Parts: sequence; structure tokens; C-alpha cells
Amino acid sequence: MHIEFSGAAREVTGSCHILHANGHRILLDCGLFQGRRAASREKNERLPLPTSDISAVLLSHAHIDHAGRLPFLVKHGYTGSIWTTSATRDLCAVMLADSANIQQRDVEFLARHGRDYVEPLYGLNDAVQAVDQMIGVPYDRWLDIVPGVRAMYTDAGHILGSASIVVEVKEGSHTHRIIFSGDIGRDDQPIIRDPSPPTGGADTVLIESTYGNRDHESVAGARAHLARVVRETAKRGGKVLIPAFALGRTQELVYDLHELWRAEEIPEIPIFIDSPLALDATTVFKLHHNIFDRTESLIQDTADPLAFPLVKFTRNVEESKQLNVRHGPMVVIAASGMAESGRILHHLLHGASDPRNTILMVGFAAEHTLARRIIERQPVLRVFGTEVPLAAQVEVLNGYSAHGDRTELKAWLDAVKAGGIKARREIQHVHLVHGESSSQDAFAAQLRADGYTVDAPEPGDTRPV
Repeated sequence: MHIEFSGAAREVTGSCHILHANGHRILLDCGLFQGRRAASREKNERLPLPTSDISAVLLSHAHIDHAGRLPFLVKHGYTGSIWTTSATRDLCAVMLADSANIQQRDVEFLARHGRDYVEPLYGLNDAVQAVDQMIGVPYDRWLDIVPGVRAMYTDAGHILGSASIVVEVKEGSHTHRIIFSGDIGRDDQPIIRDPSPPTGGADTVLIESTYGNRDHESVAGARAHLARVVRETAKRGGKVLIPAFALGRTQELVYDLHELWRAEEIPEIPIFIDSPLALDATTVFKLHHNIFDRTESLIQDTADPLAFPLVKFTRNVEESKQLNVRHGPMVVIAASGMAESGRILHHLLHGASDPRNTILMVGFAAEHTLARRIIERQPVLRVFGTEVPLAAQVEVLNGYSAHGDRTELKAWLDAVKAGGIKARREIQHVHLVHGESSSQDAFAAQLRADGYTVDAPEPGDTRPV
């Protein structure tokens, strides 16, 4: 029995790990690689293994770097079950359809500009079929996946429906216990419940390490920072341009802006959510209000915490274009979070050169993305092939990360370890996934100093369970 690390190994995107057990091969996630276009395309076109060899898929959450290649599996013949939470299934219905549409638009763009034809990884029908193969399950309930293998989902506190996955494999008289963390969230995030580390311990833990080398500002500090940026930009008559993931980050920002408006900490300026996908994802959020964090006052006090008078959703292209010629002050939140596609590119094309504006970065930016170049404050940005001087203010709010920082990741792992002590099960191996090398190396050193046996597998590596 062993685990093969197919994606998100020494990098952040393309999450995919293969558990070989009892003659079965079970995928933990199957996400899209993101970053440099040619390199990502090459990785995305490689199946993690022949689809006829895949017994089942266990999906941690709906972000595209975890779920985005599932339609590609289906296109190439995978007909088995995809297990996930009910909220993740509903979110994938909109996320995977959007991914298919983006790929089709990219093909059309290349054709208009005389570029070589590149076939989309998959189409809308493949995305729909992938969702049809998903089985939505509740948290904290054991599921029989294949003979001799069962799994359970616990709340990872990352985005709506996100999960850590406990897998138990029975071999003879011994039961091996593997925990895949998925993406671990933070305490006190808006809307989302706090992470719930699996109990009962584990023999092997795969833990994400996105921010294994740093700590975030507090969630409360991020909200105050957001208020300051909005006030100062509004005073200059500018626009706050926020590249944000349509799923998770956008809803958190709307929630906090609602809180700040109620507390009269921001001025009465329009807030545009310029993303059809964000609108669809927000609708899914409202369908699953039963798993919101009920300890939060805004959820207790309002019928809809994601709606208030300042917020306007724009769906059609003409409404989006009007925002580029409309004078500030205003806030514009648009996908994508890494500024590699979507409507935010048009707003950056028109607004990055205006010193009255602020570009507010509120999430992780992978290497070789436009978001990373903005955070690095490179003097010239390249948007749609046009060089745009970066004269707008740039602010970075790390407190809005949906990923736990090194202290929170360590606390999650320590909680798993403590549960194992009670169950008389000791962690034998910790494998760091979903992190760049600098982050993983720092986190590994910290964990080794605390007595853990830890490594950071390279792509294609295998490790015994």
C-alpha cells in the first residue's frame, strides 16, 4: 500500500494524490494546474493514471485547483463515483461549467488572433457529467468507498463544503488510517465554521503547507485594513479594484463590507460584484445556510448576510464595460483571484495606471501569475498583450486568506496527534503537499523540531503507508 503524489507536490496547484490500496487506486482530488500557460497546459493534459484504473475519487472541495480536472477524467472514460460533500457538489456545478466556458472562450480568442488551434481540455457536457457522478455526503459519517476502504469527511473550515478526508484501509488484522487535510481554513472566518480536525489519530497525514513559512494578520485586523483602504480610496475619488476568487473570497468580502457598512466604518459608495460566477456561487451559499457559522451576529441578525443596499451584482458584459468608464469612488470585486482570466483583467487594463485607484490583493498568488506581479509591485503590467504602468496604490491583506498560516496548520496537526494519543495511534509519517518549496522547507524544519517525521514529496514520488 502506498501513496503517489501526482499534483500539488512542491507547488500549490493541481492537487492530486493517488492511494494504492487493496488492489484499488483512489484519487484524492484532481485539480487544474495554474501558472505559466504552456507549462500548465502540458501538465493538465496528462492523466494522473488511465481512467480504467481509477476505482473512486474523493474530492476535498470545489476550488478549481482541486476539482478542475474531473471533467477531463470523465471525458477520457472515467465513469465511477466522485465522493464529496453536498455543498461542494452544488458549487462544482457552477465552477466546472465556468471552467469549461473559459476554455472555450480562450480557444475563440486564439482563433480570432490567428493562433494555432488548441482544443479545450473539456467541454460543458463533460463538466455536467462530472457533477452527475458526484455523490454528496454529510460530514462526520463513514462511507464505504470500495471493498476494504472507507472514508469520512470533516469540516476543513476553508470554504463552504470544504473537507478534510479520513481514509481507513483494512489489510488483514490491521487498519491503516490516512488523513488528507485538503485546504485547512482559519478560525473566525466570516460565514464559514472553524476547522474541525479529525479525531482518532492517523498513521499517515498529508497536510497542505501553502503558508507554512508565515503568519497572517488577524481576521479582525484584515477587516479594519479593508475599511481603511475603502475610506482612503473613496476620499481620492478612486476605485478599489479587488481580484477575488468567485467562490469563497468574494462572499467573505461582501459579508465584511456589510458588517462595516452597518457599523458606519465605510462611506456610502457602490460596491459592484462583477462576476456572474460569483453571483451563482453566492446563490449556492444561500442554499446551504444550514452550515454557516451560527455564532456570528450578522448571520443571527439578518435574513441575508450577503445582501445589503450598497451591493450590486453585474451579470452581462455591457454592465461590466460601463464600470470602466464610470467615475469613482466605488469598489469593484471581480474574478479571477490570481488575475489570470476573467473580468478583473479589463478593470486592471483601464485602472492600474490611475494613481487615485487601489488594487487590493486578498488571496494567495501563485508564481508566474499577474496577481503575483502586482503584489511584487512590478512597474509595468502586461494585460491582454498591452503594457500598463502600475501607478495605482497596491495593498495586500493576508488576513483574508482562507488558508491557515503556519501557526494554525501546526495547531491542526497537533490536534490530530492528540486525538491519536487518546486512540493509541501514533503519526508515523507527515507529507507536506500544496505548498511552494520555500514554504514547505520552513514548515518541515519547524515540524521536525517538534518531533514529527516529515517530508515534502516531489511530483511522481511514492511513499509507503
